[in-house]
Amino acid sequence: MGRLYDKLAEYGESDYYPYHMPGHKRNMKGCPLAEYYKTDITEIDGFDNLHRPEGILLDLEKRISRIYGAEETFLLINGSTAGILSAVSCVAEPGGTILVARNCHKSVYHGIYLKNYRVRYLYPKISERFGIAMGIDPQEILQALESEKGIAAVVVTSPTYEGIVSDIEKIGQIVHAFHIPLIVDEAHGAHFSFYKGFPSGAVKAGADIVVHSLHKTLPAPTQTGVLHVSGTLIDRSRLKRYLSIYQSSSPSYPLMAGIELCFDMMEKDGGRLFNRMYENWEDMLGKLEKCNHLRIWKRQNVLAEGMKDFDVGKLVISTRETEWTGKRLYEALLKEYHLQPEMAGEDHVLAMFTVMDTEEGYGRITEALLELDGQMSMKQPGTGSGVWETDVRPETSCRIAEAIDAKTEWVGLSDSAGRIAADFVNLYPPGIPVVVPGEIYHEKMIFHIERWKRENLTVQGINEKMQVLVKCEE
Repeated sequence: MGRLYDKLAEYGESDYYPYHMPGHKRNMKGCPLAEYYKTDITEIDGFDNLHRPEGILLDLEKRISRIYGAEETFLLINGSTAGILSAVSCVAEPGGTILVARNCHKSVYHGIYLKNYRVRYLYPKISERFGIAMGIDPQEILQALESEKGIAAVVVTSPTYEGIVSDIEKIGQIVHAFHIPLIVDEAHGAHFSFYKGFPSGAVKAGADIVVHSLHKTLPAPTQTGVLHVSGTLIDRSRLKRYLSIYQSSSPSYPLMAGIELCFDMMEKDGGRLFNRMYENWEDMLGKLEKCNHLRIWKRQNVLAEGMKDFDVGKLVISTRETEWTGKRLYEALLKEYHLQPEMAGEDHVLAMFTVMDTEEGYGRITEALLELDGQMSMKQPGTGSGVWETDVRPETSCRIAEAIDAKTEWVGLSDSAGRIAADFVNLYPPGIPVVVPGEIYHEKMIFHIERWKRENLTVQGINEKMQVLVKCEE
């Protein structure tokens, strides 16, 4: 069938006149995005249909399936969010029960809301030294499935936003022993299959549905991803139905061509590119050993805490042993050195690296961190770390859908103790809820959220009056 991008480029230069959408009619001369508009078409003859692929798009999906070892793959142009929503929605009847890692992305919770699921949570261990959520213990999944009947599916995130990889193979064996499917949000692990130095991917580890967000760690356009499905535990007709619901009925051909070009690059030159990335990464970590105050999250830290593996490319810089907050380090990197990190946490900063980073990029952040480390001092004993405590496990009063759809009111965060949350509260990025609708606010939770606001972290779900949305009392 040929390559999608080549067909789009050829069509853009042809004399076919477009009596169809989109409205720009490929006639945007003088516009800075003119070349983009030339390839921006709708589902016309010869270009296949995302929602019923039979030609060039089906060939692309089959090619990607072979790369990852999946039985079937679907293109995502509404981000991995559309894949997560589809996966979560297809595994149970409305009102069913699923087992979910509490550190899942908010799109998992949105799927739960839309299907009015009952949810049971798995809580990851928190690293005592770094204050970061670790992976999911397979034994906790076994205990949960043994103690409660009727769970329809299990959903976990691996790798986490900070790069922690769970033992998906062991988790899959446990879950499959109960004849239910395992969904893995591997949004940050699309690159695992392209280099021997990376952790093993969830598809080959036996997960039933795996969702990849290509743009997070591969050279692909924002909003692109893929969903893989394998095995017999997923109703694929139902999955396809939800994909057609959550994805646009007018899919972007430039985005799909971007997916194709990404895999062209990875298949042609991925080994060399990732080998260079790995060398630059190891060189950077070696130089950062000279830091006296900052602590860098490394693979050996992850293994020492009993986790399966760690993703190269996630530079987690901890300030917890210093007098600096994560936000202060973030602002210094941004304003003084013109380096834009991925995010700031309460006591850490995350910077992400991919195959497209240059030696200059590695060098600049290394030099900046060493200079800033020299300006720091250690935290005085007894001042505390302020980390999100491991025993903060909110009590659930009702289902997510019941809380969101109930009559609600705004109350001051300081007055919310004992009230039922009616909206999500989360640090963003990454968008993992710290409060889920249906959970009861308590003092420890309020204490942490108030501190995050004082430290100018981005907290979603709180208005400018420091109020939160709660369910009205009956």
